[in-house]
Amino acid sequence: MASDFAMTIPAELESSLRLKTVHHFVTQRPWLDLYGINVRPVAPFGSVSRKPYVDTALIHRCLPDELLFEVFARMSPYDLGKASCVCRKWKYTIRNPVFWRNACLKAWQLSGVVENYKILQSRYEGSWRKMWLLRPRIRIDGLYVSRNTYIRAGVAEWKITNPVHIVCYYRYMRFFPSGRFIYKNSSQKIKDVAKIMNFRAAKADCVFTGHYTLSEEKVEAAVLYPGLRPTVLRIRLRLRGTTAGANNRMDLLSLVTSGMNDNEVNGHDEDILGVVEGWQDDETHNPDVPAVSHKRGLTPFVFVPFEEVCDLFYFGSFGNIFSGVNKKLLLLLFVKH
Repeated sequence: MASDFAMTIPAELESSLRLKTVHHFVTQRPWLDLYGINVRPVAPFGSVSRKPYVDTALIHRCLPDELLFEVFARMSPYDLGKASCVCRKWKYTIRNPVFWRNACLKAWQLSGVVENYKILQSRYEGSWRKMWLLRPRIRIDGLYVSRNTYIRAGVAEWKITNPVHIVCYYRYMRFFPSGRFIYKNSSQKIKDVAKIMNFRAAKADCVFTGHYTLSEEKVEAAVLYPGLRPTVLRIRLRLRGTTAGANNRMDLLSLVTSGMNDNEVNGHDEDILGVVEGWQDDETHNPDVPAVSHKRGLTPFVFVPFEEVCDLFYFGSFGNIFSGVNKKLLLLLFVKH
């Protein structure tokens, strides 16, 4: 799905950012002289900080700095973190605030550009990378999955036995930076559900869309079940992470279903969260659909990246073969082909 994110930055903020970027390129690191190696970050093409320099590494001699900069600019923040482990030059290059600024402004685009700059200066000392690691955010590069079970009585074939069945089902949520998300309840495994978790899913797939808001680590979401008796599902979550910047867990605080009147539902893409804002947990607008606050099935959500959804990665069965190959040469192979 094409992103609907368009970044517009005021002139005074852009000039301030350009000054910080220049300082990043000319920062003195005298401790590197102890190793007898002169490491320079990659500067944008045409920058005044660029000077002729010959790197001894094969990939740096074959791959121009301008092209390397463009490659990094098109990588996700998590891929940038992996690439920073390749060598010292890549590590310092990836600390360029330009990469992290774009990622932050896209992740928190609902807050607005000006508000994000205010938060950057007041809480994170002007560091976009620090803001990316420490500020709670919803990840959009995968699915949040919650596994739930319940016990159902079976058919007793003998009077001396009372058989029961343990039923397992999953809740799937996929978020988008525009404030929308996709929700699905299913007993299917994640590799089968991931294929249909998009806005083009058919009605038979039972995939529903809703809207959400993020305030600090609290997430408010609502999704509408259409039909003869429209029902709204209100979800409250708390975002957390197992490590800094992971944001890979969401605790399900409450799950409430309520009825809605037909005149309250104007369209499929309506912001249903704005309609139910301020409702009480026991409030319903349709007497045929009572408000129910669910106390079971509140298992926390676990984040699963898209690259881990299938058992086979991009390299398929050749993944183990490439595991020991030098990462620099592997990237050079992709660039040439």
